[in-house]
Amino acid sequence: MKHVIAVLLSLVFSQAAMACSEDGSTGFLPDNNLRVSVDAKKLSTVDEREFNTVIDKIEAIYLPIAASRGGNLQIVRNWSTDTVNANATRIFGWKVNMYGGLARHPAITSDGFALVLCHEIGHQLGGAPKVSSWVGLNKWASNEGQADYFATLKCLRRAFLNDNNSAIVSKMKVPETLARGCAHSFNNSDERSLCIRNGMAGASVAALFAALRKQPEAKFETPDRKVVTKIFDDHPAHQCRLDTFFQGAICEKNLNEDVSQKDEVQGTCHGTTGFQNGLRPLCWFRPGVI
Repeated sequence: MKHVIAVLLSLVFSQAAMACSEDGSTGFLPDNNLRVSVDAKKLSTVDEREFNTVIDKIEAIYLPIAASRGGNLQIVRNWSTDTVNANATRIFGWKVNMYGGLARHPAITSDGFALVLCHEIGHQLGGAPKVSSWVGLNKWASNEGQADYFATLKCLRRAFLNDNNSAIVSKMKVPETLARGCAHSFNNSDERSLCIRNGMAGASVAALFAALRKQPEAKFETPDRKVVTKIFDDHPAHQCRLDTFFQGAICEKNLNEDVSQKDEVQGTCHGTTGFQNGLRPLCWFRPGVI
């Protein structure tokens, strides 16, 4: 009997480990060898104080939200770790691990770091579509594209909502396509500025993707034209991910209408409800296929 129990436990934990690679908990980025030590020459605007300030702000918003859904969310602050990544797990609790190596990478701005944190929270709370292991276990995690979408659709909006976003974006060099997209979606200047700030956070992260893959940077004006035949759960191409951040930013859906853990439509911009902008890109998303 003990042997049977041991085998079953081994299966459960091995599937949990497998699910980490399927549900996004191995990392915001694909596995990589990038390292930025705490002693490295300062390359980023994100120092340890800013690292903690960003986490404090988003933690204050999402710990109670997670608790209301039965989760004890823990954001683990690994400032001294040189790993250029972040991850989320539900092994022994709802955890998000944020690493200093990511924050110190030269491509990452404070807002880009906030987006990564929002993405990881998106694995926990971002809604459908989700990923499961091959035996149907660990259906808790939103897939990579949905976590990206949730990051700008809900999480960053909540985090930046009460900031002076007009003043913040006035200091940025904003691509015309992003500015035009935000102006098309939002008449209110504060909402437009919030949209632009979210998009620029996505641009910061897209620059990191390009550096990792040693490819040209993604641009707002060159969307990925790929159309999938079924939902793609793994990390999309970096242009596709920037497109997802952009669409989440310009979606006009009410911030306070939450996403559903089962229904891909609720709380999102979806073609079946008449939206034409802010839709999840077809380079990873296939509407109606959960």
